[in-house]
Amino acid sequence: MTLGLLNANPVVQAKKERLARTQDQHRDYDGLDTLDVYEYVRDIRDPEHPYSLEQLSVLSEDSITLDDKLNRILITFTPTIQHCRMATIIGLCLRAKLKECLPLHYKVDIRVSPGSHADEDSVNKQLNDKERVVAALENPNLRQLVDECICSNEI
Repeated sequence: MTLGLLNANPVVQAKKERLARTQDQHRDYDGLDTLDVYEYVRDIRDPEHPYSLEQLSVLSEDSITLDDKLNRILITFTPTIQHCRMATIIGLCLRAKLKECLPLHYKVDIRVSPGSHADEDSVNKQLNDKERVVAALENPNLRQLVDECICSNEI
């Protein structure tokens, strides 16, 4: 048992195989789809546990909505517990990873799933306030934690 964790024993799902596209699923254009976005973020490591967001069911392909006409992406994630103090860090990880992977013209909104966090409005406000996000990612300690979570491919 790990000391200091609110959810010391999370439910862990088996790691899923990479999602292979069938011939019918290949696109004839260079746009994104939800599977592309999901592949970018599925292996982000949880800040408190040695598991990916996918393994902890914090994130799924169904939690991503893409409107290619408006160049908007909405990601909703579900923290493992109502009082998750790492929800904003998870959101920062998602935002930092997508900033590395997506074309600049996409607008990304990141939110906790409705009813999944006790401080839902505050978390959503922090995750979608550009100035707060920039300030958080300029903090060397937070940036190091975010980088460790998004660069951890060997889960």
